[in-house]
Amino acid sequence: MDKKKIEEGVRLILDGIGEDKQRPGLKDTPKRVAEMFAEIFAGLETPGEDLLKPIEGESHDEMVLLKDIPFYSVCEHHLLPFIGRAHIAYIPSGSIVGLSELAKALEHLAKRPQVQERLTSQLADMIMDRIKPRGCMVVIDAEHLCMSMRGIKKPGSRTATSAVRGIFRSKQSTREEMLSLIK
Repeated sequence: MDKKKIEEGVRLILDGIGEDKQRPGLKDTPKRVAEMFAEIFAGLETPGEDLLKPIEGESHDEMVLLKDIPFYSVCEHHLLPFIGRAHIAYIPSGSIVGLSELAKALEHLAKRPQVQERLTSQLADMIMDRIKPRGCMVVIDAEHLCMSMRGIKKPGSRTATSAVRGIFRSKQSTREEMLSLIK
């Protein structure tokens, strides 16, 4: 990540909105924003190959659900945050992963400019690709600040997305079980 370019960009924004970038409260803002961007967009630089590695010697064949995982991401259209909770379920075909691995995968994919729909699908596809379960389902519920503080200005409105793969797609009772567990 080129923090110097980010700092230059922030200075241009401050100029563009008519602020004095040399006043005490703003003097170090370009550097602070560059540091913040390095953190909130770390998913662009961190390799994701080590995510979702199965636990050797462990197996299970019934639903595993990690729910109410808090996350944040940044909407790629306005560079404003969207904040919410994710629910991730999978039915192993033998192999399982550590529960924190599911949260790490979510965080990795969320820490980049995103849209919620793509984040939901990418996470489900990563689970299917890496764990090879019988199926998985990802449900994300989030508030988008681009809708809350600008444009339509509807704070508190939420967006829900889901990605359904494998047995969760083909067997309605499995999908309904997951949905009842996250309520």
